Amino acid sequence: MIYIHIPFCKQKCSYCNFHFSTSLQFKDEMLAAIKKEIFLRKDELQNKTLQSLYFGGGTPSILSGDEIKTLIDEVIQYFDFTKDIEITLEANPDDLNNQFLKALSNSPVNRLSIGTQSFFDEDLKLMNRAHNASEAEGSIKRAQDFGFENLSIDLIYGSPSSGFETWKENLNKTIALQIPHISSYALTVEPKTALNDWIQKGKVSTPREEEQNKEFYYLSDFLKDNGFEHYEISNFAKPGFYSKHNSAYWKYKEYLGIGPSAHSYDGNEIRSWNVANNSQYIKKISSNLLAKETEVLSQEDQFNEMMMIGLRTIWGVNLSQLKSKFSEKILEHFQKETRSKIEEGILMVENDHLKIPEKHWFMTDGIASDLFIV
Repeated sequence: MIYIHIPFCKQKCSYCNFHFSTSLQFKDEMLAAIKKEIFLRKDELQNKTLQSLYFGGGTPSILSGDEIKTLIDEVIQYFDFTKDIEITLEANPDDLNNQFLKALSNSPVNRLSIGTQSFFDEDLKLMNRAHNASEAEGSIKRAQDFGFENLSIDLIYGSPSSGFETWKENLNKTIALQIPHISSYALTVEPKTALNDWIQKGKVSTPREEEQNKEFYYLSDFLKDNGFEHYEISNFAKPGFYSKHNSAYWKYKEYLGIGPSAHSYDGNEIRSWNVANNSQYIKKISSNLLAKETEVLSQEDQFNEMMMIGLRTIWGVNLSQLKSKFSEKILEHFQKETRSKIEEGILMVENDHLKIPEKHWFMTDGIASDLFIV
């Protein structure tokens, strides 16, 4: 699978620390560099038949339909697509007008991931989103009118701008709109963001963990009652609508990341990442040089990643795979650290997979980190 990072946004959300630029001055040069990187790295993937192509960012919907199609055409030159390939475009509600949706509907894009975040203006203002509540709802209906059935939306819970009742209304609206996939995240305060600055200055209250915990479990119970499967901590889908792309990440499959700041993984022990600087990226790629750094993951790093990623999902950690991959020393550590947690019921073994019972999912990061080799 391939991920393409489009490093442009109209404006910066208050909570965001991803790599992007709000200037489109070098957009054409960036798109040319992305196409060239696809060519330069066309032989890196062992599997040349793609099940997933994902446009993330940044804001990929800041591009035109023609620009998106030319990037897909570039990929098609060097890779085959499965008949049921999932081609996802992340989009902001304010970009999904009729003209853009018509262009997308005539392209190979068949899945939209819409950055809704909330259906309430108070939340959207705090997050400094470019859209309002009316656009949040209208964009989804328009996308459905243009034939996009495979839709996902992002929702953020635990915001100090809203409360439990607002969160319940957000979820009721989501169900009414018949959206088959939802990615939902607690509002987190990252360093060097506007939100962090506002909290430090006392302009905004700090998100409360107990409130986020309550809203997370309501989210899970409510969506399951409405036919969704909770297949990863932050992801919910109707049957048949799991994200193929993200599921591949969580199952340690190989992927190629194109564009500034994008990461790649060979499915075994080699990870690489592109420079998170637009001008440096363009300069290197235009000189036929890769703009990436590479590391070989140690056995300890691989083990820690398997715990961190696998325990976030309904599939858990494959114990047979674990035993065949790691040394006796690491397996002894694993058995020692998991024994007491299994006895306490914080971990469980089911069908040769180690899992966290769903009632403890909100604490997954802490549980997984307790198993790490440091």
